[in-house]
Amino acid sequence: FGVSAFGALAISDIGVPLLRNVLPQNFAEAKVKVPKAVSEKLGLGDEDLPLDGLVTLLLGLGCTAAYWAPIAMEQKFLISNFIAWSLAMTSLGAISLGSFQTAAILLAGLFCYDIFWVFGTDVMMTVATKIEAPVKFLYTAPPPAEGAEPRSYPFSVLGLGDVVIPGLFVRFMAKVDTVLQPQTWSYFGAATTAYALGLSTCFIVNEITHAGQPALLYLDPACIGSALAVGVANGQLSEVWNFEEEKDERE
Repeated sequence: FGVSAFGALAISDIGVPLLRNVLPQNFAEAKVKVPKAVSEKLGLGDEDLPLDGLVTLLLGLGCTAAYWAPIAMEQKFLISNFIAWSLAMTSLGAISLGSFQTAAILLAGLFCYDIFWVFGTDVMMTVATKIEAPVKFLYTAPPPAEGAEPRSYPFSVLGLGDVVIPGLFVRFMAKVDTVLQPQTWSYFGAATTAYALGLSTCFIVNEITHAGQPALLYLDPACIGSALAVGVANGQLSEVWNFEEEKDERE
């Protein structure tokens, strides 16, 4: 329950800037008066709350309530994915990798971790298919071939970490682009393409083998390899390897 409750806050956090970009300015500036007694009891410190924040918070609470409604996951998996997406976007905005070497070490460690827990034990598969929480993305699996046994779990699964961890690296490479100003190839574009190709490969192998795959097995080498390859192509390999964010950027 705690994850989905935090998801409600994440939806509110992500939703406010989205609303402010699509709705008139007066909606972003609108306030809702809160009774003084309620404000003091909740420790709000202000009797006027932003309307857009309240709307997105109610949306988040509504999604959480719908997620926990007693209906089959096949009828509410899009809500689960929306909550997971909000958690991922909030994480991407809040976490910084700091340096390329830190990123490489982190991805290398999680590469080994993911392989061990997927191929070496059944823990990951059990968590992915037996425990329901909005910390994964669910995709309806294609129907089994004629005469084949039906799937025990009706979805293909992508863990939240398989989006957030490589996503942090892709975001980091956008900062590398900004600082190094490559003349030939974009580090961000290469990392984004590498992520897409790595994830596609993972799903293809999963479909061919009908066995769970550690997504980071494909994503981490693709992301790190693309950055190093583009660094060589741009004549900036040393600068990429030693790249560090400024302190003010991390904060």
